[in-house]
Amino acid sequence: MDINLKKRKCFNNLSASLENYLETIAALKKGKKCTRIGDVAKSLNVRSSSVNVAINFLTENGFVIHEKYGYVDLTEEGEKIALEIQKKHDILYRFINNLLFINGKTANKEACQIEHLVGTETIRRLKKLYILLEKSFLSKKEDAISLKEYLEKQ
Repeated sequence: MDINLKKRKCFNNLSASLENYLETIAALKKGKKCTRIGDVAKSLNVRSSSVNVAINFLTENGFVIHEKYGYVDLTEEGEKIALEIQKKHDILYRFINNLLFINGKTANKEACQIEHLVGTETIRRLKKLYILLEKSFLSKKEDAISLKEYLEKQ
């Protein structure tokens, strides 16, 4: 996943690739409290040079704090965007995995792709729909089995 700064813009005017960098930095910070360019590169399976380009862009635009050869951190605005993306990912993953019965690996991959395309209002409504459907179809095991069978019919 190489960075493409001119690619499709998301709702916060960052590309999906740049949003992924913010989300990755936030996730890495949770595990280690601090992160470096190499950690981000390894996590995203990209070259350090690609991460450097992205980090420089994100730093210049006020989303990341990074001193040359030092740790990478998110600004308040970067944290806010990373959290928003993670929330989108979580609801999309739960919807795809728990209500559509798509396996976890595929649900995670597809949630990661979709999270950059949908806006806050769509996610808010999707979350409400998830809660309603969860109450209606997942409260009893036999209802969940019926829903799964219905969805899997050709």
